[in-house]
Amino acid sequence: MSLFISLLDTQLHDRAAFNCGEPTLDAYLRQRAGQHHRDGMATTHVLARDDAPAKILGYCSLAAAQLNLAELQAPDRIRLPRYPIPAIRVGRLAVDKSTQRMGIGRLLLGHAVNCALAVREQLGVRVLVVDALHEKAAAFYRLHGFRATTDNAATLYLPLPLTRG
Repeated sequence: MSLFISLLDTQLHDRAAFNCGEPTLDAYLRQRAGQHHRDGMATTHVLARDDAPAKILGYCSLAAAQLNLAELQAPDRIRLPRYPIPAIRVGRLAVDKSTQRMGIGRLLLGHAVNCALAVREQLGVRVLVVDALHEKAAAFYRLHGFRATTDNAATLYLPLPLTRG
């Protein structure tokens, strides 16, 4: 058995069976994720097993975003222009109850970082940003290097590594 991440396929993936324990995150996957993808608002990436590809173990949604320069902590503002900073927003990240505490959230977050770095090859992206749903979620993101913005402790960002060139 191996794991894989793919874009949400509303014909294949069983959204109704997904239950992370947070009703808003379950409802987003069931009711809005497909529509947001079709409308160009966000993409939803699902993690599944190759032997059960319809079962969603976890998901994350990604969208274009920006942060105002003043929202970055002072050390992160050095050498940046005085206009909004290009970003990718992790709109939602959730793990099914059956696979919580198994590193799935970390895998999905790593996937989000990799997506941001891949996009940066074609388009400017400086940070990954997230609006944490609650303190437990904020603690997860801080554990993985995210920093609070200056305006809102629930909005966190992760500076992406600089490229050589």
